[in-house]
Amino acid sequence: MGDEKDKSTDAFLEKSSLYQQYLAEREEVLRHKWLESERAGCDIGFEWALMDWIVNHRAKWRKSRQAAGE
Repeated sequence: MGDEKDKSTDAFLEKSSLYQQYLAEREEVLRHKWLESERAGCDIGFEWALMDWIVNHRAKWRKSRQAAGE
């Protein structure tokens, strides 16, 4: 029974636009983390990358996605 609930939850999440936006933002943060870590020559950590991306890139990223109709 728990397996059926997990499958229905997974199906719901796959269709959820909020969840899809979360996944897209997470992917951008991870990309930012990789680029900034390469530039720094060491792992900058997820939290630093997240905060830096939110402050410096999120608004522009969201606007470009809205313009593209996503």
